[in-house]
Order: sequence, then C-alpha cells, then structure tokens
Amino acid sequence: MEKQKLALITGASSGIGEAAAVRFASGGWNLLLTARRLEKIEALKNRLEAEYQIHVTTFEQDVRVQESSTKLAALIGRNKLQVDLLINNAGLAVGIGPFQDGLIDDWERMIDTNVKGLLYVSRAIAPLMVEQGFGHIVNVGSIAGKEAYPGGNVYCATKHAVDGLTKAMRMDLLDAGIRVSQIAPGAVETEFSMVRFKGDAERAKNVYTGFEPLRAADIADAIWYVANVPAHVNINDLLIMPTAQASATQILRQTNK
Repeated sequence: MEKQKLALITGASSGIGEAAAVRFASGGWNLLLTARRLEKIEALKNRLEAEYQIHVTTFEQDVRVQESSTKLAALIGRNKLQVDLLINNAGLAVGIGPFQDGLIDDWERMIDTNVKGLLYVSRAIAPLMVEQGFGHIVNVGSIAGKEAYPGGNVYCATKHAVDGLTKAMRMDLLDAGIRVSQIAPGAVETEFSMVRFKGDAERAKNVYTGFEPLRAADIADAIWYVANVPAHVNINDLLIMPTAQASATQILRQTNK
C-alpha cells in the first residue's frame, strides 16, 4: 500500500496557503499546517478532516521567530512524521511608496517574514528531508521577484531574494535528491492588498477592479501540479499571471462606459 504523503504548509490560515491545504487534502495528502492565527487553522483542520478523511496537524508559528522553526522540527520528530513537501507560503507586503519615504518597521517586517522566515523554516526542515532521503521544497515567490516596480522597492528585494535562494537551495540539495521549485504569481486576489494597505479596504479593492485576477485556488492547482510530476522531473520555476496582466505594472482594465 502506498504511503500517504504529508505536505507542510506555512501561512496556511488564508489565501494561497489555505487554498493549497484544500487542494492537497482533496488529493488525499495529510497536512501539517502552520500560521500565527491558530484558531483559523484549527477550524480548517476540522473541516478538511471531516470532508476528506485525512489527518491534519496544526502548529502555531510566526516564521519570523527562529525558535518556532526549531520547535516545529521537534514536533515532526516527536510525532515521527515524514515531510514529503514543504510549501514556503508565508509572506507579505507592507506599505507601498518611494524608497526615500520608506518606514523601517515595514521593511523589517517584510525582510523578517519573506526572507528570514523562509530561511528559518527551510533550515529546520531540509536536514530532515536529507536524512529521510526524499522531499520537495516549493517556495512561493512573486512577479515582484522577477521585476521591480515603482513603490515596491523592499518587497521586490525580498522576492528577488526568494528567487535567488530557490536556485541556490536547488544546487545545494542536488546531491541529496531533494527537489526545489518556485511558484511566482502575478496579481492574486487574497488578503495580500489588505495587509499591504494596512486595512484600507477601499484601496485594497481597487487593486483588483476592472480585470479578472488570479484566485488562490489557481496557484494551489499549480503547486499541486509541481508536486505531483514524476520523480525524475522538477519544475524549477513557474511564473503565473492573469490573462489581463503582461508585466508587474501592465494590467488591462476594462472601464465602464
């Protein structure tokens, strides 16, 4: 009987992380879900276990805190879990505007989450994959990691770091047979803009008006595909845009006449 696979998803309380949890649960995978908002992933756990008859483990985690990743690895060891797939999804943008007007607190929050958080989690989990002899790491990047755009400065820098780290991790883990991939979405309608604009719902809504953006489920489907190609195949990098988006800054919006 084939072993039931396990996916570890960070930032699983909403958006792409939640959608990925649903997609993998529907495919019969067990899950290890982490997020700062424990009550949300507990509710998700209950729903997915009831609907798909899988097993879900939850772990309250702020990826910015290195100790939390150490505790996560300890939890995996105590429960004798084998992580087949790590989805480094936790990430955010905070603020937008000229570099010279940037807020240091916003910069640190993005760097600590998008770069250091990914590093902490990956550093804790990669050795476990090496030891067990298999595994796959999928980093959720962004079009902002391929192109810079006005006002995006530090957020773009963090996602460029994810792009570079993905390539370097793939090289370093090659001998161990661990696959490393990146999914880089364009405009996806999630809580992303609400966080970026610090709760300004009207401004966040305007980001997605006049065109059909990607949905979190679209990215979850892409992650599912990348994780389920044959073992001899690795999808290094997958850039996904809405049809209406040609670049980080060029979006075709329909206006009411």
